[in-house]
Amino acid sequence: MANSQFKIKYLVFAILILQTFNLHAQVNWQNVNTFYSPLPNGFNVYKAVDSLDGKPFVAYYAIADIKNRQLQFSTDTSYKRRLTPAEFYNKNEQPLLLVNTTFFSFATNQNLNVVIKNGELISYNIHTLPGRGKDTFTYQHTLGSALGISKNRKADIAWTYTDSSNKLAFATQLVKESWKDSIDKINFSTGFIKSSPKLKKWKMQTAVGGGPVLVQNGQVNITNNQELKFAGKAINDLHPRTIIGYTKDYQLIVLVIEGRNPGIASGATLQQAAQLMISLGCIEALNLDGGGSSCMLINGKETIKPSDKGVQRSIPSVFYISNK
Repeated sequence: MANSQFKIKYLVFAILILQTFNLHAQVNWQNVNTFYSPLPNGFNVYKAVDSLDGKPFVAYYAIADIKNRQLQFSTDTSYKRRLTPAEFYNKNEQPLLLVNTTFFSFATNQNLNVVIKNGELISYNIHTLPGRGKDTFTYQHTLGSALGISKNRKADIAWTYTDSSNKLAFATQLVKESWKDSIDKINFSTGFIKSSPKLKKWKMQTAVGGGPVLVQNGQVNITNNQELKFAGKAINDLHPRTIIGYTKDYQLIVLVIEGRNPGIASGATLQQAAQLMISLGCIEALNLDGGGSSCMLINGKETIKPSDKGVQRSIPSVFYISNK
């Protein structure tokens, strides 16, 4: 019996390895530094024009050395309005890299996720989702996932709690299940927060939120059921994507995947995006706002073609890297 169980486990492991190898084989990355030059040491750009699981695939990723003191990592937001990535680029003295980040409300232009700039909270998570239909007068609560870079240049992805009455974000390294009750606003006295595992101060110099988490400990771990970002089977739909993650040797990776471009670029599912980030060496990775928002500029030049008829969508926040 023990021998049979070992054979089954070995077969499952072999299948997983084969699936990962097939994914690698489908995507051929080419260095495109010369097109976006000048670029500093510790920063590179790659492009893939290939196929992914039989669908046309176009993507770019930038890789930056977090420990390189010549590279500065920061964020920016707009107040009660949205700006295009190109407008953010000019507003922030034309940084090396600039990419979209948080989800937001089209009605109010409000960020729906945490943003930290120079150690200061400048945007907060929306932790409460009102119920509908038979669940009217009930609310679901979640913690928002985010990627942060600390003052000593260590990256981390965690599930965060923010409140405008607190100067710092609080975070846990363990995903928490969503919580339903009749309370329309949570704080430290509510059961949802009290039961959150190991919620501690999250002292980050720079951070951007999104969700769901895609990779943990170098393995696919999509926490959409806990974060409630996409309904039903939407995580399996093909869309443009913006993903951010980091490797164990302190390399930050920002990946943008083109989509909704028939015959040229189909986009990717969250599962595919997670596997791509693992193939690039990420030990943790986070989904950011995608679809028409996905856009990455390198030295002001576009990488993927935005899916809103090729026009950059106005957004309320960005993450950027400057060359000191």
